[in-house]
Amino acid sequence: MNSQRSTKRERGVFEKEPGSGVWWIRFIDAEGALRREKVGSKSAAIKLYRSRKTDAMEGKKLPRKLRARQVRFGEIADDYLAHAKANNEGWKADKDRIATLKDAFGNRLAEIPIADLREWFNAQEWKPSTFNRWRTVLRSIYKLAIENKKAESNPVPLLKRWKVADNRIRFLSAAEEIRLRNVILAKYAQHLPEFEIAVNTGMRRKEQYVRIDWSCVDFLHEHLFVPQSKTGKSRYVNLNAEALGAFQTLHVRTKGEGPIFAAERGSKAALKGARHWFEDAVIEAKVEDFTWHCLRHTFASRLVMAGVDLRTVADLMGHANIQMTMRYAHLAQAHKADALKKLSAFNAVERKRQEAVILFSAGHEKPTDTTTDTAAKNALAVATGGSR
Repeated sequence: MNSQRSTKRERGVFEKEPGSGVWWIRFIDAEGALRREKVGSKSAAIKLYRSRKTDAMEGKKLPRKLRARQVRFGEIADDYLAHAKANNEGWKADKDRIATLKDAFGNRLAEIPIADLREWFNAQEWKPSTFNRWRTVLRSIYKLAIENKKAESNPVPLLKRWKVADNRIRFLSAAEEIRLRNVILAKYAQHLPEFEIAVNTGMRRKEQYVRIDWSCVDFLHEHLFVPQSKTGKSRYVNLNAEALGAFQTLHVRTKGEGPIFAAERGSKAALKGARHWFEDAVIEAKVEDFTWHCLRHTFASRLVMAGVDLRTVADLMGHANIQMTMRYAHLAQAHKADALKKLSAFNAVERKRQEAVILFSAGHEKPTDTTTDTAAKNALAVATGGSR
């Protein structure tokens, strides 16, 4: 009886290649689809077949790919590093972060539970801005993995960003600029045009030193073209008299050939930045806590303090959205004061009109339009500090 039961053919269990010893199962799943799975031994195939039949009767849905290749986190991290090298100029900054993430999760399956990611991130002693940069790298790793069909979902959006206090707006005061210019003129005169361009255009370091060449500078229309900005888009930068004069000086120096900012006079080697001279100049000028990027803040701050509206400042800065520009809004105190003066003037005019209406209603002689208008104008002149 037992021998008969052992030799009985189990329906849905078969050898794809007779004699191979590798058994498969075939069954209808809960959604009515015909499924096949490679199992191994016959006994294991029979056991799994019965389990699948039970799942189907209970309505349990199965993954689309039951035996898909297992992808490790290390693989998708390597994929992103290769992608970053080919497409992102700042990939070197992410290289060490990717290596650390691989050390932590490399041998685990790519689909890491969010609880594990959250625990690891929260255990790091990072500032909020650092936390967010690492989060961005991890998010990019998963985004590419999904595109490559090596991951089903991106868990990183569930890893909440930390709030960063964006209160560092360091810009040159008039006295600091005088001291800094004096040092540059005395010791680094050949670099003065670089400083002049930075403080009068607000360009980012890479935009100024890496992105542009002489073909981008339009002396006739007094602007230059930045082929690619930080946002990934191109933009035009207007040149005022100081910036235009600096470019003209450099054009004469280089004869309009080679890099705009050369390492030495007549050199074909392009400068990548100003740290090799600017940091020393800042120290000697006793300008504390100041970097090259602060020249960009100086440009924006002076625009706002000069009364330029924030939307225009955002365009001149090349900001992707107005929120970035709102950091400078507190500098527009003069405009706020002017707005309040206008409100006071309006209130004074309205009070005069109301007084005229009350007098007329009480039986007094109705004031002429000229009298009312004159009173309103006088109130407006007093409130705004003007004269009749």
